[in-house]
Amino acid sequence: MKIIYYLPSLHIPGGLERIITFKANYFADHFGYDVTIITSEQNGQKPFFPLSEKVKHTDIDVKFDFPSNQSKLKKLLLYPFKYQLFKQRFSRYLYDNRPDITISTLRRELNFLNKVQDGSLKIGEFHVTRYSYHANAFKNKNIAISFIKKLWAKSFVEKISRLKKFVVLTHVEAGFWPELNNIEVIPDPLTIFPDTVSLRTTKQVVAVGRYTYEKGFDMLIDCWKIVSEKHPDWILKVYGGGDHTTYDAQVKKLQIEATCKLENSVSDITAKYLESSMFVSSSRFEGFGMAITEAMACGLPIISFACDCGPKEIVTDGVDGYLVQPDNTQELADKICSLIENPTLRNRMGETARVNSARYNLEIIAGKWKELFERLVDQ
Repeated sequence: MKIIYYLPSLHIPGGLERIITFKANYFADHFGYDVTIITSEQNGQKPFFPLSEKVKHTDIDVKFDFPSNQSKLKKLLLYPFKYQLFKQRFSRYLYDNRPDITISTLRRELNFLNKVQDGSLKIGEFHVTRYSYHANAFKNKNIAISFIKKLWAKSFVEKISRLKKFVVLTHVEAGFWPELNNIEVIPDPLTIFPDTVSLRTTKQVVAVGRYTYEKGFDMLIDCWKIVSEKHPDWILKVYGGGDHTTYDAQVKKLQIEATCKLENSVSDITAKYLESSMFVSSSRFEGFGMAITEAMACGLPIISFACDCGPKEIVTDGVDGYLVQPDNTQELADKICSLIENPTLRNRMGETARVNSARYNLEIIAGKWKELFERLVDQ
């Protein structure tokens, strides 16, 4: 089986980059697949997550976003030339290498991928959720911009409908695409499953994610103000990439600097899970919730908003954690306090979370992909 993936780069320590790398490694090492990852903006940097020696990586060197400080006007003027070069190099690679399957992460390559007659089956992986993606992310009062966004969204649906398969991460997400008949549901795999688990004895709560609107850290900080007043000896630690200046100001305004620590992303997030006693997710929406499954694998009970899409399919309310009404910071605080005050319940939920997380083990999820590949090729 010859498989080609595309994503813009592998040097970013993001969730998508980690998932693609781990799956590609597993396909090559355990299934013997001939796997290549194509990037276009690697810019001479090494992949952040180690690639198997059996996985090939090639960069077609069309840098749309580099340098990052280029003016918007310059970027706009150069885009048509760069796009044509990208299309030419990407298509040529497929024609020259003739894979069985080409997997897209649904970026600009989707505009022409279905027209490349290289003989490969085209699959799209969707790692976010429909109602937060590009045109649907935020409402715009400008009529012209809203109209353009609607056209873009219609075009996107038309293009993914012509893929052999459109793979989403949850059954809730699948329900958001009633006009499609090519949907497959395969969740993200766990990339960690440590031999040891948290003792759940430290007075520390952990949260993980980029400092962006969708992660809802503004609500989490408001929630922690409530928790901190009741349990001032407990600490919340948040780990993530991006700029947290605005959230720092919120922490300072609420005068909880001593108990609410906003940290940058770390290379060993497993260690941070293991030194904590529970995991909290305040996301407004999720494509899946990989940090939730990771925390469960480390033996942590979960307290999460029951947002679309992942948490409701991952967490069993009252069994391995709590699902809270979205945006209800008081209820989120109450559930955190409940587990702080009841270590027996905290331990029972944490132990169950560890057991329940095993359904996302890499070998299980990779097996679902193997079944899909072989079913499609044999058709």
